[in-house]
Amino acid sequence: MSPTFPLLENYCSYMIAALGRSEATVKEYRYDLILFARFLKIDRGIVPADTPLEEIDISDIDVKTLNRVTTDDLLAFVIWLSRSRKQSNAARARHIASLRSFFKYLHSKRRVIDTNPAYDLESPKIGKRNPKYLTLEQSQNLLKVAYDSPKESNERDYCMLTLFLNCGMRLSELRGININDIHGTTLNVIGKGNKERTIYLNDACLEALDDWMNKRATLKIKPEAEKALFVSKRGTRISCDMIQITIKRLLEEAGIDTDVYSVHKLRHTAATLMYKYGKVDIRNLQMILGHQSVSTTQIYTHVDDEALQKAVESNPLANFDPDKDKK
Repeated sequence: MSPTFPLLENYCSYMIAALGRSEATVKEYRYDLILFARFLKIDRGIVPADTPLEEIDISDIDVKTLNRVTTDDLLAFVIWLSRSRKQSNAARARHIASLRSFFKYLHSKRRVIDTNPAYDLESPKIGKRNPKYLTLEQSQNLLKVAYDSPKESNERDYCMLTLFLNCGMRLSELRGININDIHGTTLNVIGKGNKERTIYLNDACLEALDDWMNKRATLKIKPEAEKALFVSKRGTRISCDMIQITIKRLLEEAGIDTDVYSVHKLRHTAATLMYKYGKVDIRNLQMILGHQSVSTTQIYTHVDDEALQKAVESNPLANFDPDKDKK
């Protein structure tokens, strides 16, 4: 982890403890703010312009320095991101979100700066894109590849894949499952913002869990991982990296492009299949996925081109023939 400065570390602790942000989110915001602090030193001539970013010491950034930051400084940073680092609108929008959140914290929560320079900072427009997802046939083939795998971990890997594709859970949610989170046909998971939600398990999930639990019972589990549902061959709770590596391997074995599809795309796939074939109400889908806003869930209402085509074809005017109706 790169050295930072006290106020940034206080802010990161605040995000975790008070706002319930995930470790991944805090890591991204920390990176963005470290980058801004280093840019600030170059932009103000405190260090030579040709100093490599990673060599710029920001441990001396204090309240006095941050109190002198202006909106123009922030705009200069955004322009620099666009020109020198050639960042997309989406990437710049995240950097801006980091700045707005940090300076709001300093001004409104800690009250250590007189004004909030990020108050009027605008984010670039981001075009909405439909989520990438596997087709039903691809999903079925992927599951078969996992089930038939000769690897010693195939019961575990198939179970993880089954939960991803049937329940639409996030990577961190699956990794964090404990055995006592399973109650018959339901599963409690901890999602974003440390919010708990209940997921209902279908027959495929229950069968996969039974097979994995039988295999897990034969393994030597370390004391600190006794509660963990998914464990590694070393008997520890499986890591996020190992889950990603496992899913990537299965995708490759199924002939699926891993430059396009990943663990998160399995979440998109589960949501799309539920919406397309299960005719799940958008509000229910929101609850299943653990989205805070229904607007996030609505991206799945735009992915079913086949349904859109059928809707147009079902219009009573679809078969109107003006020549035929001439008298």
